[in-house]
Amino acid sequence: MGTLITGGAGYIGAHVVRLLQERGEHVVVVDDLTTGAADRVGDATLHQFDISAAGANERLADIMREEQIDSVVHFAAKKQVGESVERPLWYYRQNLDGLNNVLQAMVDADAQNIVFSSSAAVYGEPDVAVVPEDVVCQPINPYGQTKFAGEWLIDAVARAHGIHVAKLRYFNVAGSGWDDLGDPAILNLVPMVFDRIAQGKAPLIFGDDYPTPDGTCVRDYIHVYDLADAHLSALAYLKGDDRSESTFNIGTGSGFSVRQVVDEILKVTGSDLVPEVRGRRAGDPPQLIADSSRVNQVLGWHASHDLSDIVTSAWQAWLVSHPGAEA
Repeated sequence: MGTLITGGAGYIGAHVVRLLQERGEHVVVVDDLTTGAADRVGDATLHQFDISAAGANERLADIMREEQIDSVVHFAAKKQVGESVERPLWYYRQNLDGLNNVLQAMVDADAQNIVFSSSAAVYGEPDVAVVPEDVVCQPINPYGQTKFAGEWLIDAVARAHGIHVAKLRYFNVAGSGWDDLGDPAILNLVPMVFDRIAQGKAPLIFGDDYPTPDGTCVRDYIHVYDLADAHLSALAYLKGDDRSESTFNIGTGSGFSVRQVVDEILKVTGSDLVPEVRGRRAGDPPQLIADSSRVNQVLGWHASHDLSDIVTSAWQAWLVSHPGAEA
């Protein structure tokens, strides 16, 4: 039997692919390669197409049957908060049509297990400092809404067809598990700051008037290797006998402000640039920190990397992919 990974040529997906390959697992990847790269999936079989397109469910089901897939890890989705505010119709179509096609294919091909890439964005602006999974979800941007709607859809299909589900709500992902698998996109905080530093430009901080200790947004930063390892723990859990929980926060339980992260990046890179503060971005909540006790207790998973590990590993990977980029 094997595991199908949608979006497996992307940043997080490629880490899961490599960990599964190191265990000798049979891995198949589906990716449209808009943000991923074929050389990131090793010797995994790669099928390149858009899973949100009409008829993709039939193609996915054929692959699942041919490759004897029993488990799916579903990453493929659009994930930029600001972009989702500007293009809500496109985000709903991309994220929910793609998921619908994956689930229909699983039902048709009798694949039993799915690990869903969800997000802390489903919580919106919770009124607690550390967020447990059972808090009321009120996403404040279309990206978070598509993830929460995706969770509803998965739960409905699971009840109707007996599929086993683990929904992993990621907090802020950064770092690199291997130097050749760094974050390839200039879309998240750490690579965005690296890119500015490499150009000799001041790092940008969006908003310093939030109700937080230093006025900048506070987030729970999780190392991508730890996150990938959580997916393997989730797959093992779904194949066991006790599947009483299906929703898990993936974070460290600690928060760092944007300014603290930028300061750590400046330290690691040796840059003396001074951050520039601009206005808030649409859809950014002031604070999101994970209560990770459920995943610790149920899956036996714990984060093992700190902020210094995250930034150092990310910078090493950046230098490999951007020779001569030293600050």
